[in-house]
Amino acid sequence: MAKLTHLDEAGRARMVDVGDKDDTERVAVARGSVQMQPETLALIIEGNMKKGDVLTVAQLAGIMAAKRTSDLIPMCHPLMLSHVAVTCTPNPTASRVDIEASVRLKGKTGVEMEALTAVSVAALTIYDMAKAVDRGMIISDVRVVEKSGGKSGNWNLEE
Repeated sequence: MAKLTHLDEAGRARMVDVGDKDDTERVAVARGSVQMQPETLALIIEGNMKKGDVLTVAQLAGIMAAKRTSDLIPMCHPLMLSHVAVTCTPNPTASRVDIEASVRLKGKTGVEMEALTAVSVAALTIYDMAKAVDRGMIISDVRVVEKSGGKSGNWNLEE
């Protein structure tokens, strides 16, 4: 059985020591979505929300959040990210915005938390900017779908 790495022998929280790990290229991809009323999505697509361009602001918020993950999640290491990409894609058929974040670095620890944080904050930003017209939006399915690099190698949710 795998043990939790963020607990010491006495069960106290600790930051994992990554000092002896090799620097490797590490990538993580996370996804999530914001379900909403079709009318709300139409307003977003048409650029008619009072607070401005929802998709661009959400994209920027996600990028900024990835860079600040260690300020938000107590046991995350501050990382020098080499790339963050966030896409917010309207899906009119499903009446939602699909969000994807890809994060990359060359370092000693993975970037799954940074990708998850980017998706989460992008989704929260969409909610914030559209809540005046649709308080029933649902943020869902936030998950890591892919990671590569490090000792544990590659992993893909769909495989």
